[in-house]
Amino acid sequence: MAIGLQKWLYGPQVDGSILNQRLGVEPSDLNDGKPNGLGLADATYISWLMRSAVREVARHFPTAIISGRSRDKVYEFVKLDEVYYAGSHGMDIMGPPLHVKSYDGKYQINTLDDKGNEITIFQPAKEYLPTIQKLLQELRERTCGIPGTLVEDNRFCISVHYRNVLDQDYGMLEDIIRDVVSEYPNIFHLTRGKKVLEIRPSIKWNKGDALVYLLDTLGFSDSTNVLPFYLGDDKTDEDAFKVLRSRGHGYPIIVSSVPRETSASYSLRDPSEVLSFLIRLARWGDAFP
Repeated sequence: MAIGLQKWLYGPQVDGSILNQRLGVEPSDLNDGKPNGLGLADATYISWLMRSAVREVARHFPTAIISGRSRDKVYEFVKLDEVYYAGSHGMDIMGPPLHVKSYDGKYQINTLDDKGNEITIFQPAKEYLPTIQKLLQELRERTCGIPGTLVEDNRFCISVHYRNVLDQDYGMLEDIIRDVVSEYPNIFHLTRGKKVLEIRPSIKWNKGDALVYLLDTLGFSDSTNVLPFYLGDDKTDEDAFKVLRSRGHGYPIIVSSVPRETSASYSLRDPSEVLSFLIRLARWGDAFP
């Protein structure tokens, strides 16, 4: 999640009670860890309290949710029109109605959302879609015989979840995935997440690039009056943490209950601390309209 805050208000106060500056420290930042039928952490569930807190923050500050899942799936479980969405690790962005000239115009489309609001859709990997669907079908056919495997279509990337795969079957599963990806040299590549292998188009684009794009389209790229916050719990969020660190401006915040190596500067332990943090941001926004 990325949030833009007015620097004059929030700069020095962030070091207060629940934000602890400690080294590298990963659970879920928005979902409540509710298990689904597969035993996976269900990232398609958030409590009404968390949804309400995100809505209240978005009332005061530009807010975006950047996820590895498809943009449509993220919207379906968040169900908030007050925030911007970036799915497929930032390869499918619904942002403000502003074209940034430094980005290729063929990937940016101005359109209207379901409520008639003007938005921009940015999809830097859209030419890969037909091949992704072909690869998805092949993966499902070749892995269906390995119990516990879940092949998820995330539009511009494919996620193969193996949390419920037996240890003795994992090697075979990874061999199949690598074999399929090898049929598309220099077109797709394999990355790792939490109990998941992901196949993505081989373009220079990640959550960090999505964060930069959103800051640009919101008009904050060179602003000294806005302080970006980025909260994340996954390895793929490190790219966004690195962006804020390199800019020397903003707060990269990892959500984790255990120490780990990270480019984040701050941490929150778990979703309950994330909730408290968001509620306090919203209250500050109410105090300084």
